[in-house]
Amino acid sequence: MARRALILLEGSRYNGPLYVQAARHSGLHPITLSADPARYGYLAADDVEAIRVDTDNLDALIRECSRLRAIYDIAGITCAGDPFYATVGMLCRYFDLPGPNPTSIERCCNKFTQRQLLAEAGVAIPIYRLAADATEVESSAAEIGLPVVLKPAVGAGSRGVRLCRNLDEVAEHTTYLLGGQHIWRSSPRILVEEFVQGPLYWADIMGDQIIGIGTADSGPLPHFVGREWTFPAPLTDDEHKRITDVSLSCLRALGLGWGPTGIEFRWTKRGPVVIEVNPRLHGTPTPQLTQLAYGVDLIAEHIKLVIGDEWDLHRRHSQTAAARFLVPDRDGTLDWIGGDSRAAAIPGVAEVKFYVEPKTPIVRKGDLRDWIGYVIAASPSRAQTEAILQRAVDLIDWSITPFATPGEQERPAGP
Repeated sequence: MARRALILLEGSRYNGPLYVQAARHSGLHPITLSADPARYGYLAADDVEAIRVDTDNLDALIRECSRLRAIYDIAGITCAGDPFYATVGMLCRYFDLPGPNPTSIERCCNKFTQRQLLAEAGVAIPIYRLAADATEVESSAAEIGLPVVLKPAVGAGSRGVRLCRNLDEVAEHTTYLLGGQHIWRSSPRILVEEFVQGPLYWADIMGDQIIGIGTADSGPLPHFVGREWTFPAPLTDDEHKRITDVSLSCLRALGLGWGPTGIEFRWTKRGPVVIEVNPRLHGTPTPQLTQLAYGVDLIAEHIKLVIGDEWDLHRRHSQTAAARFLVPDRDGTLDWIGGDSRAAAIPGVAEVKFYVEPKTPIVRKGDLRDWIGYVIAASPSRAQTEAILQRAVDLIDWSITPFATPGEQERPAGP
C-alpha cells in the first residue's frame, strides 16, 4: 500500500514546522513543494522531503503532483500561509481533493477587492482608496485626511505597511513601495486607508465556527510590529457577540467558510472595524496560544479537514495564554542572545523560541521579520499569565553591535 502523503505548497518559518509536526503526528508523510526549499531551514533540520518546483506555475505543480501521486497516496494538499492558498484550491479541484474555493481566496487576498466586498455587505471598514502612482497616493491621502496608513494592495505579515502622519512621510513611503525596494508579487498598487485607532482584536475561525478571540499590542508607530498577543481577550458578552457577528458577515461577504480564516479588528466608537481578513490561520504563536488556552490544535484540525476527516473543535479546558515578542531596538550585528533556558524553566512558561543566532545581521524592516524570538506562557488567569511572561522575558538578554558608519568604529550596545 502506498504511503499517505500531505503536499505542503511552499513553507513558512512561523507555522511551517507546526504543519510538518502535525502531519507526521497524523501518520502522514509531509512533502514540501517550493521554488527555493533552502529558504526554510526547518526542512533540512527536520529531514522533510522537499522538491524544487516553480510554485508560480500551475502546470508545473500539476505535473509534479501527478508524478508524486504515482508514488504516494496523496491524502491532501495545503499550505501554511496565504500567498499560495488560491493555488492550493486550484490543485485540490484538479485532483478532486477537499480544498478552499480559489476564487474566494483570490478576492480575499486582494485587499482592495476585499474592501469593496465588505463595504457592499455593510461591514464597518476604514475609509480607503486605491492608488497606482505617487500623485494618486497623495491626492487619496488628502481626500481621506492625514494621518493615513499606506499598504500594498496584495501582501501579508505587515510588509510595507506604515502610518504616514504628514505628506513628507506619504511621499517617502510611496517612494519606498514603488521605487524597487519593496518586492511585489502582483502589479504595484497601494491602498491608502484611514488610520483607525482603538484596541486591536483578532478572531480565529475554522469553517464558520469562531474558535476564539484574542487581543494584541503592536508598534511603536509608524510601524505595526506585533509586541504581545493574549488569548482569549477579556471581552464582555456584548463585545464578543458583536465581533462574532461581524466575523460571520465577513465570511458571507467574501465567500469564505471552508477551512481557516483570521480576522483583525480595531474596537472604535463604532464598535468593531475590520482591518483585515486573511484566508488562513494567524501565524505562530497563535496556534500555540489556542492549544494552551482551549486544548484545540487548530493546525491538526485543519489537516483533518484537508484530508477529508472529521474535525473536533470543542474546548477541552480554559486558560489564558500570552506571547511576548522579542524585538530589537537597533540595527547591527547580534553578538549574543541568551537566557532562554532560565526563562523556559519558570513554571507556566510553555515555550521560548529564538529565530536568530549570534553573528546574525539585524536589519529592522518594520514588520514581523523584526521578531528575533518570543516567549509563551499560560495559567488559569490573565494577571498570573502576564506576571509569568514578564518574569521570563526579564531573564532574556542580548547584545547588538551597531553597524560601523564611515569614520566611526563599532561599539557594543545592549538591548
